[in-house]
Amino acid sequence: MSTTPVRVVVTRKMPAAVEAVIAEKYDALFNRTDVALSPDQLVQVLQQADIVITTVTDKWAPGIFDTPGIRTKLLANVGVGVNHIALDAARRAGIAVSNTPDVVTDDTADVAIALMLMSMRRLGEGERHLRSGAWGGLRPTFMLGRTLRGKTLGVVGYGRIGRAVARIAHDAFGMKILWQAPRDPKIDDPATAGPAGAERVGTLEELLRRSDVVSLHCPATPETRHLMNAETLAYMPEHAYLINTARGDVVHEAALTEVLKARQIAGAGLDVYEFEPSVNAELKDLENVVLLPHLGSATIETRTNMGMRALANVDAFVAGTPLIDRCV
Repeated sequence: MSTTPVRVVVTRKMPAAVEAVIAEKYDALFNRTDVALSPDQLVQVLQQADIVITTVTDKWAPGIFDTPGIRTKLLANVGVGVNHIALDAARRAGIAVSNTPDVVTDDTADVAIALMLMSMRRLGEGERHLRSGAWGGLRPTFMLGRTLRGKTLGVVGYGRIGRAVARIAHDAFGMKILWQAPRDPKIDDPATAGPAGAERVGTLEELLRRSDVVSLHCPATPETRHLMNAETLAYMPEHAYLINTARGDVVHEAALTEVLKARQIAGAGLDVYEFEPSVNAELKDLENVVLLPHLGSATIETRTNMGMRALANVDAFVAGTPLIDRCV
């Protein structure tokens, strides 16, 4: 980088502690409205910024990187998934891409467990019932749910978050763990391994047929798009629940809606959506699904850590040292 001030554009509002450090170190421009930028605005950002600190709400389509006069040399993504960035197009444009792994693991795993509890114990449904004024007091057979304890959890994708969910489910609830992934997990710290008794199964179909709860933790790729569709959802038992804290397009939302309407599975808990932030209107009308607004990593601690991890990649890039979390 040159000796002139490094212009850093931050596309969404970040925790105050993160913005303060960015402003101190760089010639920073912040999105004070906190509204997602349009494609035309993203084009302008590439022409104006040396480095862009971006998020999943910024849709970096291939055509955006055809912009003439691109100044940007790094997209520092605040988040693990980078499926919103056309990586090949960024590479061709000479733009490096980084992400923020590790720091989101625990909070995202906690939300997956929370969705299991909320859907199986009917907690969202129960709160809506009470707030509506309909509750008439305790009745022994009223709004009975199911316990997690002793059930079988199927984990699809066995990366850091999937293994963390497996550990919590096993250690806290005594759940039997099945997992399925196309590749062996990369475990650089034994503390991040899954429970010792976890069983790897050979196919998604086997995992779905044998699981009481299925939790999705695979990346969003062309291969995993609509991984859960009408055909694969049909493998799940009628008493089973589907949990998604991965990426929305791993699930065919219309197919899931039909399955839930027909009670072909017992319920679902979702934190991400196929056409986020839009959610299928019929899905919102169903009582047997819990819907959260992408809260997986939404704690003050983790969002601050994510911003600082993105900033660490920015600092490394400016210093001319290897990116900590290079994707491209």
